[in-house]
Amino acid sequence: MYDELEWRSPPPEWRVEGDRLTVITGKDTDFWNKTFYGFTRKDGHLFCREVEGDFSAEVVLHATFDTLYDQLGLMVRADDEHWLKTGLEYSDNQAQLSTVLTRDGWSDWATSVAPIEDVKAGLRIRLTRHGEVLRVQRQDRNGKWHLTRLGYLGLPSKTQVGLMCCSPERAGFRATFSDFQLGPAIPRDLHG
Repeated sequence: MYDELEWRSPPPEWRVEGDRLTVITGKDTDFWNKTFYGFTRKDGHLFCREVEGDFSAEVVLHATFDTLYDQLGLMVRADDEHWLKTGLEYSDNQAQLSTVLTRDGWSDWATSVAPIEDVKAGLRIRLTRHGEVLRVQRQDRNGKWHLTRLGYLGLPSKTQVGLMCCSPERAGFRATFSDFQLGPAIPRDLHG
């Protein structure tokens, strides 16, 4: 699957071994637009491909966190003004489930504490597009999916979808992804 992806803002170092992608981030990289902090950054690392229409993307995230805002996860991007990134992010001295939804050039940020056992074992997340709605889920150790975000983002028929990582406060964050899957959207059943 990784051979179908291309880098937007390539990292200084990356490698694929079997189903694992390991990335070492560049200095002060991020995706963020204006809100609260007043700056815009679009130099985070995104390993992606173009997708037409609805999709579901899944991946298992592995990282050891120690620096504020280190992050890794999934991203869907229409352009610099319309995108969503979601995954694990280090904030308030712990790994957080994080989603940033950017509409019309303004980002919002939603977080919740990630279960530490799931973070240590590798956290599986899923991002699904159903038309103009994006659904973010995480899977627990028993295989059950939990909704973490449902949001509107008017998207064109073609978008970029893939793996993202950033380190806004430093260089050298090691982000590891495994079992990346990208295919047709799961059913729309929300409470099943």
